[in-house]
Amino acid sequence: MKKFIAAALATTALATPTFAQEITEFRIGILGGENAQDRMNNYACMQDYTTEALGVETKLFAPADYNGVIQGLLGGTIDMAWLGASSYAATYLQDPEAVEPVLVKQNLDGSIGYHSIGFARVDSGIEALEDVQGKVFGFGDPNSTSGYLIPSIEIPQTTGATMESGDYFGEVKFTGGHEQTIIAVANGDIDAGVTWADAQGEWEDGYNSGALRRAVDAGLVDMNDLQQIWISNVIPEGPVVLRADLPEDVKATMTELVDTLYERDQDCAYGVAAGDTLGFVPVTHATYESIVAARQSVIGN
Repeated sequence: MKKFIAAALATTALATPTFAQEITEFRIGILGGENAQDRMNNYACMQDYTTEALGVETKLFAPADYNGVIQGLLGGTIDMAWLGASSYAATYLQDPEAVEPVLVKQNLDGSIGYHSIGFARVDSGIEALEDVQGKVFGFGDPNSTSGYLIPSIEIPQTTGATMESGDYFGEVKFTGGHEQTIIAVANGDIDAGVTWADAQGEWEDGYNSGALRRAVDAGLVDMNDLQQIWISNVIPEGPVVLRADLPEDVKATMTELVDTLYERDQDCAYGVAAGDTLGFVPVTHATYESIVAARQSVIGN
């Protein structure tokens, strides 16, 4: 079946004049969470494959924050993105017809979930959330699922307090993204924070995939200097979305390209998926209904 899909994709790629008449370029948005150049490098292979498949120029966009990608999808200036679940919920709540979720990343065990991970330096004396009381705690981005939405719901269930500065934590800071949170904790600029990981594999490796794995691969941190102090319940991995008003054959071709990326180029899939993966599998809006409801109750849109 995989060979058939790959062959069909190759055949589709030859029909570039059709796509060229329908679209003049294809634009891929990349969520924040690490520096822009690293994001662009990780997606460079995807950019090349897209240009080959569609026969039009492919552009990558790496806005400074999550909202840049959300607004690009809503405004029609971005055609495809791998969103976090909360970013998808934000897009859906502002315009339910703007994008279509098509695929979701699959972990090595076949699951499609991940976790928000609370962490601190080993030498900080912080081993649990209770030890962060009165100290500085870092979130990533207000539109991040693991970097804000889920911990802002689940941590109060543990601490009995809000996420407002001075209530439980001495100060709550938004660092700007997952990489920034990891570096801030590692450097001692904040006492603890949250980021995302699949929580499979070894802590020393940054687990199999996620922001910690990206940071390890980039040589930014030594995981032996950090320790986990909290872990959320399982969160559904965010979807790869396509702008709904794209031509149907363009959507079909891009869905097949991402679906077969792992079989085509495992190194490329590793970069796009932030670590080890079995590739991507189909997903629908139903997977994210609970996240949409959670975001609406906490943030509003």
